[in-house]
Amino acid sequence: MQKTLTKHGNSYALVIDKPIMDLLRITPETPFEIMSDGQCLVLTPVRDPKEEKKFQKALETLHGRFGRAMKKLAE
Repeated sequence: MQKTLTKHGNSYALVIDKPIMDLLRITPETPFEIMSDGQCLVLTPVRDPKEEKKFQKALETLHGRFGRAMKKLAE
């Protein structure tokens, strides 16, 4: 997927589509850590440790209940 910057006042913005926001579990209020090596820009959502723990627990429950079925679907 390629994106271009959009003029936003005196700055430029990168618009993130809703399906990608859902996939990354981010909202417009999500803070990001921004890093660059001079060639690439990396945006990493800053996660609330409580929410991350809750998500990991839900993921473990999901794998416990449906892990075999998901492996079969992946084959």
